[in-house]
Amino acid sequence: MKQNYVPQPMDTSDIQLPEALNELVEQMAKNVHEVWAQNRIDQGWTYGSERNDELKHHPCLIPYEELDEKEKHFDRATSLETLKLIIKLGFKISK
Repeated sequence: MKQNYVPQPMDTSDIQLPEALNELVEQMAKNVHEVWAQNRIDQGWTYGSERNDELKHHPCLIPYEELDEKEKHFDRATSLETLKLIIKLGFKISK
């Protein structure tokens, strides 16, 4: 039934993150990218200017700082939604 899968992420639209967490979002986004990149490298992937699944080449196997904003957006969105979910579930985030 994979064809019928409908993602149902928890609705976090009512959660507004404090501005103080913006730095944390960016740090988490960088780490999300680092974890993804490490997993790819461990699977035998290397950098390639174009993605090639057969050769295991990927253009995003570069430092986070060198990604374009479009690519960074994916990592930021994951981080942002994770933090919002933590708060929605009743946890507190403090330094």
